[in-house]
Amino acid sequence: MSLYHGSCHCGRIAYEVEVEAQPAIECNCSHCSRKGYLLWFVPRTALTLRTPAADMATYRFNKHVIDHHFCPVCGCAPFGFGADPKGQATAAINVRCLEGIELGTLARIPYDGRSA
Repeated sequence: MSLYHGSCHCGRIAYEVEVEAQPAIECNCSHCSRKGYLLWFVPRTALTLRTPAADMATYRFNKHVIDHHFCPVCGCAPFGFGADPKGQATAAINVRCLEGIELGTLARIPYDGRSA
């Protein structure tokens, strides 16, 4: 396991996440494709906020099961919270918001969220 530091662009939202590097999910749904998300899904307990949760704004769409958190100042969206199919709390980490990740080296797994 590695500890990664992440944040929005302006730093108002900062966090740490402990995770093994893995292929990134590249979803083609209307939201993820517009934002350019590359996602790692981890247990919610693997993410630790370093700034107040009150500093985040939240967007929900479609089935309203994922809380897409973003910074109301810079607009950057570093992660979202939801649940996996078994009901376990998860965090969807936007890998693009993590420090020290070489995006060109990441394997990508396409996901057809448009049809889900």
